[in-house]
Amino acid sequence: MKDKILGIGAVFGFSGVALGAFGAHGLKPLLSPELLTIYETGIQYHLIHAVVILIIALIARNNYSTRVWYSALAFTTGIIVFSGSLYVLAITGVRWLGAITPFGGIAFLVGWFLLLLESFGQKKTTGRYPDGDI
Repeated sequence: MKDKILGIGAVFGFSGVALGAFGAHGLKPLLSPELLTIYETGIQYHLIHAVVILIIALIARNNYSTRVWYSALAFTTGIIVFSGSLYVLAITGVRWLGAITPFGGIAFLVGWFLLLLESFGQKKTTGRYPDGDI
């Protein structure tokens, strides 16, 4: 499971850089400044949370708990929903997609809250994976 977290972080790091380059070079001449700013916001949150997922993978190597795993899942959900909806909104101009974005923000907050709980060491299941493997 620990390696899966590392893989997830690597995929989001790679895709964040690729999408950022696409936005800077491919979309810049096509989008209005407002839509480009929306796209860049998606990139910013995407890359920040990709790095956080990689940090979680390092944490999980020494001190694994279900909270750590679920925080990585929450950040993954946040990147897909928050950043993804901003990308689609910016490229298509479909404004109703902005209604989906806050759900991704909530997922980010859940991930951060789970890490906060983990920092207090409450109900740790150190050494156990959510699927029961050791």
